[in-house]
Amino acid sequence: MSTATKPNHIGHKIGRIRELRGLKQEGLAYELKVSQQTVSKIEQSETVDEELLDQIAKILGVTPEGIKNFSEDAVFNYFNNFNDNSVNHGPFNNNQCTFNPLDKLVELFEEHKKLYERLLQSEREKVELLKGKQDRP
Repeated sequence: MSTATKPNHIGHKIGRIRELRGLKQEGLAYELKVSQQTVSKIEQSETVDEELLDQIAKILGVTPEGIKNFSEDAVFNYFNNFNDNSVNHGPFNNNQCTFNPLDKLVELFEEHKKLYERLLQSEREKVELLKGKQDRP
């Protein structure tokens, strides 16, 4: 008895893409407005109705063809090549961070602090203006 997945088993492909997306069967069931048991049956089915496949594809953020042509090997090869510095990735070849993210976070915090101080000063000026109007007869 073979445990290998049939290459065109759409249900298994849906299940694997769902897992790679970090989505549980319950989440997919909620989006499809069906029970978790129904999703389990779909993932055990060798074929899936085209209309249902379209709905599932939209929820998973892929095309129906992407599900049909899904290959576990292709996914692993893609990520292995992505991390391989010998492969040319076009204009995005350098995937190393060129700045310190903590520095950027501190910069952003300082900008927000200055913005808050200006807003606070503006509110103080408004209060002073209103006090001045109340003092007049």
